[in-house]
Amino acid sequence: MIVRTGPGGLPGSGAGGRNGRGREAACPERRVRNGAGPAAMVPDEAPQPGPGSSRGSAAVEGAADRKQRAFARRKAFSLFVQAREVPGAAVRWRCCRLAFEELSGIHRHVALQHGGDIGRQAEQAAAERSPAGGPGPSDAADGPDGRSRGGPEICCALPDTSRISHGDLTSKVGEVLLYYCYCEVKDPEKLCAWQKALCQHLHLTGKVRVASEGINGTVGGSKVATNLYIEVMLSQPLFKDILCREDFKSSAGGAHCFPDLRVGVFKEIVPMGIDPKIVSYKETGIHLSPQEFHREVEQYLAQTSQGQSDTILLDCRNFYESKIGHFQGCLAPDIRKFSYFPSYVDENLELFKDKRILMYCTGGIRCERGSAYLRSKAVCREVYQLKGGIHKYLEEFPDGFYRGKLFVFDDRYAICSNEDIISACRYCGTLWDQYKLCSSQHCRQLVLTCPSCRNKGLTACCPVCQEKELKVTSRASGQTLKEECECTRRRPRVPIEHISQRMLDAGKD
Repeated sequence: MIVRTGPGGLPGSGAGGRNGRGREAACPERRVRNGAGPAAMVPDEAPQPGPGSSRGSAAVEGAADRKQRAFARRKAFSLFVQAREVPGAAVRWRCCRLAFEELSGIHRHVALQHGGDIGRQAEQAAAERSPAGGPGPSDAADGPDGRSRGGPEICCALPDTSRISHGDLTSKVGEVLLYYCYCEVKDPEKLCAWQKALCQHLHLTGKVRVASEGINGTVGGSKVATNLYIEVMLSQPLFKDILCREDFKSSAGGAHCFPDLRVGVFKEIVPMGIDPKIVSYKETGIHLSPQEFHREVEQYLAQTSQGQSDTILLDCRNFYESKIGHFQGCLAPDIRKFSYFPSYVDENLELFKDKRILMYCTGGIRCERGSAYLRSKAVCREVYQLKGGIHKYLEEFPDGFYRGKLFVFDDRYAICSNEDIISACRYCGTLWDQYKLCSSQHCRQLVLTCPSCRNKGLTACCPVCQEKELKVTSRASGQTLKEECECTRRRPRVPIEHISQRMLDAGKD
């Protein structure tokens, strides 16, 4: 059993903890970086320094805050290690089912695997030391020059690309990046404008969501452009000591994988439909590294085969994603949108009662909010989530317990790590896992139809759409409106699971 620590039963994180503040221990490169980022930066609306007196005062306050946070972090680290000590035993420390005899060993493990929890506990300690009713280190008021003292300013500089050829910057041979970062953003509009300018400057396409709770993006471009994008993001003061290189998941692709660039400000960086102030990313489940998650799934499948498991392996993606690829023995809710996930949990609370939950999604971001919501219901015994999502798992276990394709939200629709095909053509039933859009302009849902059936004209997601498509193509088509088709009408918005049957079926994939 993985050890839980912290006030109120808050979990101890595996593999780097939550994507929040205080994660520099999990990524040493955050603390030791060659300068502040790219060697040359071209200013673009960079904030100007205020008057000397205000600047000096802010510097003194900033130094005091940093000193206070550093002290709180050292103390939190020490207490975390002490909590795992085994008195009077040959093995001196135990953590995450591992035994440690040397102090250096447990220190290394905690630094690498529990950085997020150390940072969180340090912040809690720092907040408790703040004067009652007064501003804490992250809540300071704006100074007389109008600049916020409550957090790092957004740097609006763009990288110097004058020494990079246009061909290298716009090469079609490139990659697609997937990343997210939860942090406090005081000026989402300014961050949004900088992101749009940065992506355009580097000829990147894709989608970026900005909110007061952070940023979530997937962008495609040449390898030169994506590498430069990562460097600039890591040098952004807003993300320093929070975002690290390992937080960027990459796959073969390029700018052609997206039709355009869309950058916008939203209430949530992942649309769950619940105010982030009500269900916060700060209350997530225990993060497990791909290795830890692999071991947990292996144990779960072994126990399930003997009818002894008290664990649910939960896929919190949409049904069309899990349809073409998922972990063996998982529970994959038949939901169309992540915003339906809270209702799914509410309708199936009995299913999760007193269970250990292993959650996963594409890149990890849906688990951040999904696990927080599940934990808020106080019915599960423990909630764990796969750090870095399926993306990171497949990097280390391409032929592991995840079978089939990984669905991605761009024009590729899926990326492959193994040769398994677990889905079938909607019409003839032959094995097939390559999505196309429904040919009906009224629908445009994803459909699995093999080449043979497509050649026969079977290109829609259901008979209703197929009939509409024939009518539309047989007459002059005007403007069409999106309509609900047979597929969506007959699928329950929030399915209710049958516990006994689901438990019997678990692990048979």
